[in-house]
Amino acid sequence: MSELKRVERIESTPFQTNTEQNVQGWERIGSLAGGVVMVGKGLRRGGIFGLIQVAIGGVALARGITGHSSAKSLLEKSRQDMDNVRAKIQRAGEDLSRLKANAEAATKTATVTGNDSLKSPKTGV
Repeated sequence: MSELKRVERIESTPFQTNTEQNVQGWERIGSLAGGVVMVGKGLRRGGIFGLIQVAIGGVALARGITGHSSAKSLLEKSRQDMDNVRAKIQRAGEDLSRLKANAEAATKTATVTGNDSLKSPKTGV
């Protein structure tokens, strides 16, 4: 009998981007409705301003149909980056507080002998 080769699914090709849906629910419905209205108004208006309206409506329609918005992805990524930086700063502050507490605890148990090693160093050194 012949041996069957296992076929693996290709998730994406170099020419495709893996677009996750980041527009859902009412936001998606609103994009579809707004896109249809903008395209309709632009077609009725005509001229350069009508063309601009059609283009904006087309972008809104594409956003509603695909469920993905690149602008929203960029905003979410920058928000996530900002949250990561905020968490790092908070951890650094906690580390600094811990170091300060350790330093204060160490100085409480230290005794001062009154011997300044710079003025009177130990003999034989």
